[in-house]
Amino acid sequence: MRKLFMCILLLAGTLTLQAQIKIGKMKIDTKKAIQAGKDAAGAITLSDEDIANMSQEYIQWMDTHNKVAAPDSELGKRLAKITANFPEIEGLKLNFAIYEVVDVNAFACGDGSIRIFAGLMELMTDDEVLAVIGHEIGHVVHQDTKHAMKNAYLRSAAKNVAGAVSETASKLTDSQLGALAEAFMGAQFSQKQEFAADDYAFDFCLQQKVDPYAMSKALTKLVELSNTGGEKASRIQQMFSTHPDSEARAARLKERADKLQK
Repeated sequence: MRKLFMCILLLAGTLTLQAQIKIGKMKIDTKKAIQAGKDAAGAITLSDEDIANMSQEYIQWMDTHNKVAAPDSELGKRLAKITANFPEIEGLKLNFAIYEVVDVNAFACGDGSIRIFAGLMELMTDDEVLAVIGHEIGHVVHQDTKHAMKNAYLRSAAKNVAGAVSETASKLTDSQLGALAEAFMGAQFSQKQEFAADDYAFDFCLQQKVDPYAMSKALTKLVELSNTGGEKASRIQQMFSTHPDSEARAARLKERADKLQK
């Protein structure tokens, strides 16, 4: 047990907690999140059911703390059209929503929830949005998001050493979910995971009979936007810090599409 507490303390010492999370123009107060999370021992042994429940709590919290585009809005109708052909993937029922924030981003949870930011919808064509969705589905299918949620829980839990002997996951408080949101949105996928999700997106585009260059074009737009300067470009650069090698990924996918055309 002493070794466990030492590990928790060492990890906690390497992390910092921002007072607020900013998504678009919206600020999420996380001052109370210093006490966030459960214990690291519990996080290590989380079951699939624990992670599924945590994902549902997380997405409900995010939907509450961000303005969600109405289904009958222009954005809502556009997303419904893009996603009409795949209500579920490999037996997992999907649900989609758009956050009305300026950030150019998207994420998915292991429960099948996929959230697109309005800034991405504004920047990209329907085919490119579909490709990004395919990429996020790839992370879910490959269980990357499940492991990211578990690691995010561990990171947020490490800020609170008290009660580090619990072996079960219970319903998270608002402040705990705030800390989890900070950790999950900053989760990093490895290059191998990103390439695998890119390949899934490429094949997904072919299945949906859309532009095979769509994912490459989407990544290229992000690279170009990051080089323009300004607040939005700064946010893109921050996103790149958690999605590495976007330029190389775009070139790799273009090469796949070129071979397909030949």
